[in-house]
Amino acid sequence: MRVLVVEDERLLADAIAAGLRNHAMAVDVAYNGDAALERLAVNDYDVVVLDRDLPRLSGDQVCTTLVDSGTDARILMLTAATAVSERVRGLGLGADDYLTKPFDFTELLARIHALGRRARPPAPPVLERAGIRLDWHRRTVTRDGKPVTLSRKEFAVLAELLRADGGVVSAEQLLEKAWDEHTDPFTGVVRFTIMMVRRKLADPPIIDTVPGAGYRIP
Repeated sequence: MRVLVVEDERLLADAIAAGLRNHAMAVDVAYNGDAALERLAVNDYDVVVLDRDLPRLSGDQVCTTLVDSGTDARILMLTAATAVSERVRGLGLGADDYLTKPFDFTELLARIHALGRRARPPAPPVLERAGIRLDWHRRTVTRDGKPVTLSRKEFAVLAELLRADGGVVSAEQLLEKAWDEHTDPFTGVVRFTIMMVRRKLADPPIIDTVPGAGYRIP
């Protein structure tokens, strides 16, 4: 899942981003509304965590612009306003969910997961193919019943390959879903991660390289 966090309180924004990355999400951060719209114009996000009380270009304006664009991204608004009327108004602008500050991170995480499932076809809680079993909730992977220990990025890449159900997944698609915008697409990070996943899954090799197209698990 790829998430954009839009929050002008930098410490809070960075803390949210770090927490989400620990749950194998690709996260970008914008500290104001203008920067948010710039990122939204060039990147596809599953969920946008949007502070309503942004300076200059408000969260309401960002929300309206995003909804008018026809995006599939789901919007979770954050605000210190607790009045029911304010929540109703925020949802009326097109936001999909609303969370008041202060909030518990576990609740934020649960709401993001719920919105992410609505942003694209949901993955089953367990993905299985060619002897590989990936459990989303337990964050575990096995091959032929033997446990496989993967890093967060390796887990995310393997999940995208399994979601494709035998189809080819390009390096660009893997970058889009498993990394954030600060990743240089020319570093070979996808190729290196695929190499590590192959090594950890052990023989016989299970991930095919399709020249000029990407990778697949047949």
